[in-house]
Amino acid sequence: MGDHSVNQFLGKAELRNFTQHVFRDLQALDRMLKEDMFEKGITRIGAEQEMCLIDSAYRPAPIALDVLETINDPHFTNELSKFNLEINLDPQEFTGDCLSKMENQLKSCLSKLSDNLRQKVADYILVGILPTIRRSDLSLDNITPYPRYLALNEAIIKMRGGGPYEFRIDGHDELITKHDTVMFESCNTSFQVHYQVEAKDFAKRYNWAQVITGPVLSVATNSPLLLGHRLWRETRIALFQQAADTRNLSEYNRDMEPRVFFGSGWLQKSVMEIFREEIARYRVMMSKDIEENAIETLNNGGVPKLQALRLHNGTIYTWNRACYGITDGKPHLRIENRVLPSGPTVVDEMANTSLWLGLMHGMPKEYEKLHLKADFEIVKSNFLKGAKMGMGSMFRWVNGKVYSAQELMLKELIPIAKEGLQKAGVRPKDISKYMDIIQERAETGKSGSQWMLDSFNNLKKKGTNDEAIVATTAGIVKRQKSNKPVAKWSKARIDEAGSWVNRYWRIDQIMSRNLYTVQEEDLIDLAPNIMSWKEIRDLPVENEDGDFVGLLTVGELMQHFAGTRAEGEVVTIGDVMKRKVITITEEMRTIEAISLLRKNKISSLPVLNQSGKLVGIVTERDFVNVADHFLHEFIEEFENAKSE
Repeated sequence: MGDHSVNQFLGKAELRNFTQHVFRDLQALDRMLKEDMFEKGITRIGAEQEMCLIDSAYRPAPIALDVLETINDPHFTNELSKFNLEINLDPQEFTGDCLSKMENQLKSCLSKLSDNLRQKVADYILVGILPTIRRSDLSLDNITPYPRYLALNEAIIKMRGGGPYEFRIDGHDELITKHDTVMFESCNTSFQVHYQVEAKDFAKRYNWAQVITGPVLSVATNSPLLLGHRLWRETRIALFQQAADTRNLSEYNRDMEPRVFFGSGWLQKSVMEIFREEIARYRVMMSKDIEENAIETLNNGGVPKLQALRLHNGTIYTWNRACYGITDGKPHLRIENRVLPSGPTVVDEMANTSLWLGLMHGMPKEYEKLHLKADFEIVKSNFLKGAKMGMGSMFRWVNGKVYSAQELMLKELIPIAKEGLQKAGVRPKDISKYMDIIQERAETGKSGSQWMLDSFNNLKKKGTNDEAIVATTAGIVKRQKSNKPVAKWSKARIDEAGSWVNRYWRIDQIMSRNLYTVQEEDLIDLAPNIMSWKEIRDLPVENEDGDFVGLLTVGELMQHFAGTRAEGEVVTIGDVMKRKVITITEEMRTIEAISLLRKNKISSLPVLNQSGKLVGIVTERDFVNVADHFLHEFIEEFENAKSE
């Protein structure tokens, strides 16, 4: 959740004062470790559920603050954006029916949320990245207006050196875009799991957590779509790293780690190595007023809160995060798994949780000294493979063997996880319930991301790109309510996109993005060939800088070739094209665009973004396709009504 009582602007004196508190907290932590003050003999688990709120059209609904006010439940809290929420589940002792208790509490909270959202004609969705999210949803208008988030945004922009930041993510498609705020981070939602560790065992357990992260993620991926692009199986990983990246060019050149990262090496002795590295490598981004002197608290027989150290730690995003906490007056250490995505269902999330917790608790003795026998770079590579390719990955395991993701899960990891759950005393029927879900996923290769891609690719053959995105999203929402594991889901159907408002209301839902363009200096002879080859009637024209400067239509070409032309005369597209062109924006309503087309008796409308760059075109053919869909739906509804 994070601490919201932070100071948004850091003066030099304030920064020095807060940094002193960070150092004092670190000294106190070191002393607590040496004096063996940390809780022993008990293992607790916990989890945080992040989610997106959506409207009736399956788009982001920025109503989180209103929901929190009306739901009035301390388990619910806000997140970075107004369309995200988080549920903090109660800690459980890791034994008996703890997993089913966690599942039941989460389902109860979600049921309460559903009742609240129904009154607002809204819903929630559990998914790593909401497929229907658009660039326009990522403006600062949608940031939660709390000091922590505003300070985070200001600090990241300042550290980057200001100006827009470029994102590049390669996958089946390629996404290259720019953004000038931290709001891309709000695309991501996860299911974060906590596992309490005894201080003396922290290093070996943390190293083991790093080893299993890639393989566990490969079977749990659930975010392959972003802005209509098919990218990594778990695109959250790349997106989060880039969205919260504070490095400027000089820091890139020094190979400095980003603020979201996997790690740079094994722990040798204790958790102190993590906190020292964070202080040494990363500048303080935000501060708060600290009254406690951690050393004095220790001297007086108390347990310090280590607020400064925890706040600084909370601005550095390792995928396996070291956490400090206090329960019933006793300090403890936890490892927080931040790699698991939200969804596809509660039971899928609990299966992922059971797999990770079982592996953590069942760590084999031969893996206790990984820092002496395994190559960290191979483990890091496995993590990236799991994120990029999911169950299509090939992993080099710590025993030197190479396994497919599915083979490694079935032969090595599921047996270890089951043994770990049994060792913890988890109820046998819960072990069977959750691990059978992982077993089926590993045997069939059907993860959340695979279901999404199968559905999306199939739907693209039956409708527009936006229809496919909306129908896929609708399919997720409807299926996850059943709590049936994703490996058993049927593919999404095109009719699940719902009413025409969901599919054709705005121009960005129907326009063509895969454009063929020409430049004004190109020879005119190029245009008729492109038009003939690609069966198009209108060609947008750009200059050398990529700015939209005109439109060349079949009409202009016919006039040109019907006229006289001197032998050897060089004619460019700029000589013939129309320079005064009616353009529209992505946000324009479809009905308004049709009126423009009819009123001005034109056949197409180039679509420009807020920067004036060409992002698409909408033509008469696109509107005919929309009409065709309408007529088929009307006829089908009419026939169904007659038969009833």
